[in-house]
Amino acid sequence: MLYKLNLEHILFLDIETVPQKQQFSELDETSQTLWEHKSQYQRKDEFTAEEFYERAGIWAEFGKIVCISVGYFNFKGENRHFRVTSFHGDEIQILKQFKQLLKDHFSQTKHLLCAHNGKEFDFPYIARRMVINGINLPYKLDLFGKKPWEVPHLDTMELWKFGDYKHYTSLKLLAHVLGIPSPKEDMDGSMVKDVFYVENDLDRIVSYCELDVVTTAQVFLRMRNEALLSEEEIKKV
Repeated sequence: MLYKLNLEHILFLDIETVPQKQQFSELDETSQTLWEHKSQYQRKDEFTAEEFYERAGIWAEFGKIVCISVGYFNFKGENRHFRVTSFHGDEIQILKQFKQLLKDHFSQTKHLLCAHNGKEFDFPYIARRMVINGINLPYKLDLFGKKPWEVPHLDTMELWKFGDYKHYTSLKLLAHVLGIPSPKEDMDGSMVKDVFYVENDLDRIVSYCELDVVTTAQVFLRMRNEALLSEEEIKKV
């Protein structure tokens, strides 16, 4: 039961990713060939491998993480706060800092990670990029040998499925139908690559990532039928 979980034991998170290179032509010949094979099923005959490279950021083998934002609840008496912080910049440093956060504050059995579509995207993406970059996996991301009920992951999209394996609902749609006020966003996921490579505006990406973390937490609260966070309760650290 969701209402039995202690909110202070949950780390909410979201990641933003981009292709490893700005242009397909910047890849070495082997990588270009492998990308052609990897993307063939999705692009079919509608796009060339070069045209489809715009979407390379969603594959951990051809993308990289430029931001991980996290949020966590803190209660002092009747006062409730949701603290949000981000790791951004060099990918290896992002991953190391995130791993250190898990080790220092969210390493116990009681601790859980929560993201929207996290089980299909955020959690495995972070794990794969850690392996690629030679970083040992933290316990919360090392799933080998764990039974399903031992996996310390929550996924708001999976919770919304209620057992329906075919159902996909975006975070934006879910927030809308649950009556969660939508913050003014000046971008969406499809724009991250250009904002990073063309506009060189990492701060804009960080703000977008942090908004998704807050929205995920709000969705989780609504699923527990609890009061939404006010602007005063959200603190950036």
